[in-house]
Amino acid sequence: MGAMDELINPSVVAQLRRSLTLADPSVDLSSLQSVQDALVGELSQARLRDRVDTVREALLNDLPSDFDAANGLVRDAWGDPAFTGWMLWPVTEFVTASALASGLEEDFDAAMESLALLTQRHTGEFAIRDMIQARPERALEHANSWMRHENEHVRRLASEGTRAYLPWAKRVPWLLEQPRATVDILLAGHQDQSEYVRRSVANHLNDLSRLSPSVTIEVAEHWAQHPGEHTAWVLRHGLRTLNKQGDQAALKLLGFSGDELVIEAPQLSSHMIPWQGEILFQASVTNTGAESANVAIDYNIGFQRANGSISQKTFKLTTKTLAPGEAAHVEKKHSFRPITTRRYYPGKHTIAIQANGRVSDTVSFEMTAAN
Repeated sequence: MGAMDELINPSVVAQLRRSLTLADPSVDLSSLQSVQDALVGELSQARLRDRVDTVREALLNDLPSDFDAANGLVRDAWGDPAFTGWMLWPVTEFVTASALASGLEEDFDAAMESLALLTQRHTGEFAIRDMIQARPERALEHANSWMRHENEHVRRLASEGTRAYLPWAKRVPWLLEQPRATVDILLAGHQDQSEYVRRSVANHLNDLSRLSPSVTIEVAEHWAQHPGEHTAWVLRHGLRTLNKQGDQAALKLLGFSGDELVIEAPQLSSHMIPWQGEILFQASVTNTGAESANVAIDYNIGFQRANGSISQKTFKLTTKTLAPGEAAHVEKKHSFRPITTRRYYPGKHTIAIQANGRVSDTVSFEMTAAN
């Protein structure tokens, strides 16, 4: 059990019970009380997602089955300032589950408005996923209108909740099949006054690049043609994956130029490194063109996988402006120390230099097995 799992804990559930009781003293919250007790017993080792689901199920059991009554109780609880924070994650999922069980369009719309309210104290980005899958066009109508909302949390919900690959969230197949569905949200958000919203919009565009590079470039070109104070940053963040992949349209939008480059293969300090050691390499990139070149220099590591294949990963190195005939000399030490996001295997690895999307010859090295 980690610290994140404790975000839904007995005291949080106890406060949720108090807030709901203030909204309606007659409501029987025995199931929620049982969850609170279980969090110090059989649920004490449960993961966060399981805790959220358990609280949601308790709410579905305890609160009115009629959507209007249930939604009204939740909105009445909003009057309690303590009705806030992580307790609202299962509440948002309760609201969506109740509305979808009703099947009525007016209940769907009311639930979306409740999500816009609740997200102002804690994000509704996870709960909205079921709403999008159930009625995608209707949900997107709400999300597009939210981009004009005065509250930054509501505007961020429109962008974050409709991302194709939202972390921690369930996938929405419809979004994966419709890469153009959220274009209007992206066009509306890149100049948002809130950095919180702009960062979400940039991450949303980066997600889109995994689905459709062409639509991604179309959106990014529109941003570039209608620039604002923060457009350059949003473009860099939103195009980061295409940039690493050497996409020529993305590189051009980011201001990189020059395709007459000589990219030297990396020279290694050693072709054998110890388990979880490090590799030191150096290389040169020369501009042989007649004009100055703005060059994005990266390096690619090919990691050994358990099945013997090689998995490529690109890492940023530097950016340089090179005059005609000028060379950039780069040196880097890459560590193979343990990290939570990657597992290492002994054997053959590869390394190459990438400049403006063009890749040098690949050089191999070996990492020894663990002692």
